[in-house]
Amino acid sequence: MDISLIRPAGLVKSPAFSHVAVVPPGATTIHVGGQNGVDESGKIVSDDAAEQSIRAVENAAIALAAVEATLDDVISWTVLIHQDADLRAAYGAVASRLARDGEPPLVTAAIVSALGVPGALIEISAVAAVVRA
Repeated sequence: MDISLIRPAGLVKSPAFSHVAVVPPGATTIHVGGQNGVDESGKIVSDDAAEQSIRAVENAAIALAAVEATLDDVISWTVLIHQDADLRAAYGAVASRLARDGEPPLVTAAIVSALGVPGALIEISAVAAVVRA
């Protein structure tokens, strides 16, 4: 059985997100903690929201690769964007990378007054699921 992402009738049909994810028994679930736009040493890569977003997604991809998963395995994203960030630039820079094949993943987004890393404009976390043969 495959992982299913569903946009049921009666709920808004957005190209940006699905509403329900069904993970079959036996699949491996992977949780990726909040990733910021920082380099390997922990330094913020830029004061630009789009550049930080791109790096945060790249960091999530590195974390997933450590357990033999990819961005295509993500079923749910949480995106926190600092209130001073350019929302369109921050989200727009990564929106296409958050999608999986076929249906878009679940997405929760919030604008926040602060993030845990000083200077961070975005934090992205993910839940992925992999059906291993």
